[in-house]
Amino acid sequence: MSTDTPALSESQRMARAKQALAAVRCFAGLPDRVQVAIASIATLRHYDAGQIIYLEGEPATAVFILESGWVKATRMSPEGREQAMLFLRAGEIFGDIAVFTDTPYPGTVMALEPSDVWVIDRMAILDLVARHQELAMAVIRHLAERVLYYVGLVEDLSLRSVEARLAHTLLKHAQHSGDRLMVPRRTWTTFDEMATRLGTVRDVLSRALRTLEEEGLLKVERHQIVILDPAGLTARGDRYD
Repeated sequence: MSTDTPALSESQRMARAKQALAAVRCFAGLPDRVQVAIASIATLRHYDAGQIIYLEGEPATAVFILESGWVKATRMSPEGREQAMLFLRAGEIFGDIAVFTDTPYPGTVMALEPSDVWVIDRMAILDLVARHQELAMAVIRHLAERVLYYVGLVEDLSLRSVEARLAHTLLKHAQHSGDRLMVPRRTWTTFDEMATRLGTVRDVLSRALRTLEEEGLLKVERHQIVILDPAGLTARGDRYD
């Protein structure tokens, strides 16, 4: 279950909600009156690491805006294999596809670290979309971008090897630390978590990491993965098999 956040005055709640909306790319350009209308119906909830926000197959009752933290959306096969759909950070929306298509939530969403989330009731957001053309267009743009994301995910899973998907993911999350380019542990947590993200299993992921390490493209350390050859890793990630 989610927990209540510290009590805020109405003015504080509205200001915080509007700030969260401004961080969402598709909502940032909305007129102030529309942002105020959304903020007025949003409720703030807190989730601890490991808490489920909603389960795959549950009725879609709300749209969620992630103010802070990190969450993942996954689907589970009948055999119990987990496939990551999305990893979401602050300033992103989730639950919207199910709400706007009037279907159950297509995946399970879980907080990977302490997360504050704004919750907007399904009927309330549908009413606002019907009354504000600017919001309707923002929703359309966001859903179109989500379609493009899933097109890319299908391409990765069907046309690229695990090594190529791994190379692409590592480069996407790499950060500079001094003169080194590395992927900190926080962005992938465990080998099991990364395997889920890549649509594979731990043993296959370990072999892929070993292969890339033997090719001199990276080095696996205890708390990070150091990228030794960014150009070579880029070429590996762009390879179709």
